Amino acid sequence: MTFPKIDLDYLNARLGELLNLPSPTGYTDEAVWALCRELERLGLDYELTRRGAIRVRLPGLEAVPARAIVAHVDTLGAQVKAVKDNGRLELVPIGHWSSRFAEGARCTVFAEGGGYRGTILPLKASGHAFNEEVDDQPVNWRQVELRIDAVIHGRADTLALGVDVGDIVAIDAQPEFTDSGFIVSRHLDDKAGVAVMLAALECMLREERTPRVDTWWLFTIAEEASRSPFRATSRPVEAEAARPIGPRTQFQSNRTRNRRKAATRAKVIPAAMNSGRPGRRTASHTGSRATT
Repeated sequence: MTFPKIDLDYLNARLGELLNLPSPTGYTDEAVWALCRELERLGLDYELTRRGAIRVRLPGLEAVPARAIVAHVDTLGAQVKAVKDNGRLELVPIGHWSSRFAEGARCTVFAEGGGYRGTILPLKASGHAFNEEVDDQPVNWRQVELRIDAVIHGRADTLALGVDVGDIVAIDAQPEFTDSGFIVSRHLDDKAGVAVMLAALECMLREERTPRVDTWWLFTIAEEASRSPFRATSRPVEAEAARPIGPRTQFQSNRTRNRRKAATRAKVIPAAMNSGRPGRRTASHTGSRATT
């Protein structure tokens, strides 16, 4: 048996496109439709669920026990918590990440008046103005603010742009593909996983490979908000076969690991209980069909 030959140029191209599409949790439509268009180009049938996730079935030699491969399109981000009197924006994080990694980030706030560029900075950003206080201020989201790239003298000017509480903020990925073979970027979790899945699908189709069992390829949109990836499939699967990026650290609590294991076990359905193929097809053509 020959090993599959992944097209690395294809993988890098898809990853670059995904990284440059803003998709914080709650603002993923553009990335989802870009992914749908690529699946169509590959000639794959897909289903777009009511919750916005994408699922693709690659038929195998056997229907069961089916397997699932999961990655998520959504990323970390932020949301406008308040418009300050000086016109700057107080933020809260989307997903769990430290404000220390937001300091200096370029970003876009999506408002009713359109998208506005800006920078997230500490409240005390200037060493000339605050001297050593720039190093003494606490690290939390109340200590940073978003400054929009517009002439703003106060709160009324910001509101006049259509920017208000609840608006989504997307953080620039700033991807860099180095000559030494490294990819440095924000949001590689989990757009790198999505790109790897696309590259694997492209390879299997190009080389006409058939998996041993039916395989579900799931692209979800709310992982950073702690939504279970198995909500994306209403079909019975034996287990999650792989998650392209699923880091574990020595500091991760047993409670977190056990919760994820319990969520997985709750969706595991023994092969003996499957009497046939996992659900009827709801997409009879290349394209999407909304399902529950």
